[in-house]
Order: sequence, then C-alpha cells, then structure tokens
Amino acid sequence: MSDSPAESCCSVNSNGAVSADGRQDLLAPTVGATAECPVMVGSAVVIADAEAAGLFRDYEGTRYYFCCAGCGPAFDADPAKYVTAA
Repeated sequence: MSDSPAESCCSVNSNGAVSADGRQDLLAPTVGATAECPVMVGSAVVIADAEAAGLFRDYEGTRYYFCCAGCGPAFDADPAKYVTAA
C-alpha cells in the first residue's frame, strides 16, 4: 500500500467522489470541523461524517476519528502505537 494521500486503507480515492459501491469518501474536502486519522496519518476526516458513520474510538479520555472502517480495527489492535504517532 502506498502512503500517498491519493490512496487510503479502504482503497478510496480522495477526489471527493463516492466509490462504485456507494461508500462516501470521508477523505473528501467538505465544510466542517476536521480531525486527522491516527492510522492513515495525513488523512483529514470530517468529524460529523465520521461520527455519523461510527468511525471513531474513545481511548484514555480522547476521541479519535477514522477515515474508513479498516482503521478502527487497526487502532483497536494497538491504540498506544497510533496515539503516540498522532
């Protein structure tokens, strides 16, 4: 997997489109508060969209938002690794 911003762990491009299977691209630039995905560092996530999709975890009193469904399980496996990097 490439670390370029054009690719994500869920194989969605960052051009603001909806993927062929209907998934919303949470990396697409939109209006609203954003956070950085701790797993895919450099990937901006719209907080409201991530909240609505359930793409977040609370860890040690802080909420972390994810760019795709694949990032949650990766975070769960070793949260300290991603919190340190964030």
